[in-house]
Amino acid sequence: MTRSIHSAHAAVPRGDPADETREREVSRRGLLKGTGMGVLTIAVAGTGAVSYRAYDNRLLGPTDGTAFDAWRNWRDEPGTRGMVAAAVLAASPHNTQPWIFRIGDTRIDLLADPARRMAATDPYGREMRVGLGCALENLVLAARARGYEPRVDLLPDAPEPRLVARVGLAAGQVRHSALHDAIGERHTNRGPYARKPLPNGFLAELAALADDSGPVTPVWLTTSRARREMGVLMVDAARAVTADEAQSKDGFRWFRGDADAIEHHRDGLTLDGQGLNSVTTAVAKLLPATSRASGDTFWVNQTRTVHTRTAAAYGVLLVTDPRDPAQQLAGGRLLQRIHLAVTSRGLALQHMNQITERIDRDLGLGRQPEFGPRLAALVEPAAGSGRQALVAFRLGRPTRSGRLSPRHPASEVIS
Repeated sequence: MTRSIHSAHAAVPRGDPADETREREVSRRGLLKGTGMGVLTIAVAGTGAVSYRAYDNRLLGPTDGTAFDAWRNWRDEPGTRGMVAAAVLAASPHNTQPWIFRIGDTRIDLLADPARRMAATDPYGREMRVGLGCALENLVLAARARGYEPRVDLLPDAPEPRLVARVGLAAGQVRHSALHDAIGERHTNRGPYARKPLPNGFLAELAALADDSGPVTPVWLTTSRARREMGVLMVDAARAVTADEAQSKDGFRWFRGDADAIEHHRDGLTLDGQGLNSVTTAVAKLLPATSRASGDTFWVNQTRTVHTRTAAAYGVLLVTDPRDPAQQLAGGRLLQRIHLAVTSRGLALQHMNQITERIDRDLGLGRQPEFGPRLAALVEPAAGSGRQALVAFRLGRPTRSGRLSPRHPASEVIS
């Protein structure tokens, strides 16, 4: 659930953000403006520095490091540790991975790591809890596939505010599913989508993943007019985020600009995750890193020219109260199910949070709401009044595969 687009670990305390002085060295979305100048720069730069950057940024093997082992090994862990190994592959805002797990003999507790919440971007913890809900869904699917019958208790009555869910584990039948099998293949895809409609009936299949009695309702924006209006809203919100210095810096702290940073932090956004073609990605890795401002400009341009221009449809999950923690967790579970179902069909999904980030930012600062009413006008014809947007995303047929994002292994998030 990142904008383009998932604090160091081991070497420094978990949740410690990158130092602000790195703003001159890397950018969360800092890339070249065009490949022509980049190629010319490489041609005259001399082989020494370029060769080092090619090695340092894993030009030939972008996911060879241990920061990506969790994707390769998630099926190998047995029992409860294997459930956590699946859970850590869930989506999360900016790939922040805001979770901690506590394993008992007959249960697993899911706790929030508040140090990983982005204060200006997520003032009410909406995105953090949605990400925790995504991890919870993976955990439940993995428990069933390992012969357990999970019982989920959201926000259990316990004197521990960080505890968001308790999963009781009883012996049961082994139940594999297409959603479980897609856990290791699910990635946010920020690349261009083909200009083709989704398969007939597919959105109805996704809607059926919602619990009939649950608090979350999906709606779809599929007409050319609705997609155009949603695209304008997405671009406007992206511009507003980048114009807000606190939100811009919030996102910048989670950009990992080279292989060393990826291995050190094992979280956040990377160049390989931006959905660019292979040549552009390679050139971007060879060029000197750019500024936060350049990266913000790149993201807005990508939102305008790629993300919104090639979306086959938008999905919005609605709830009665988007600031209710239980509804946020339930929304995260449904969001993860939808993404896994999309993955299992060979399609693509990108989480696009900028509108709801601006809604919460305006509310937190006591400002006149700008984006809430505009979004409500788009979704109310499909959902009726009385429900509000929790999260939004785009769907389509991918033209490029989504790339792996770095992950903390299960061993590092079990307390």
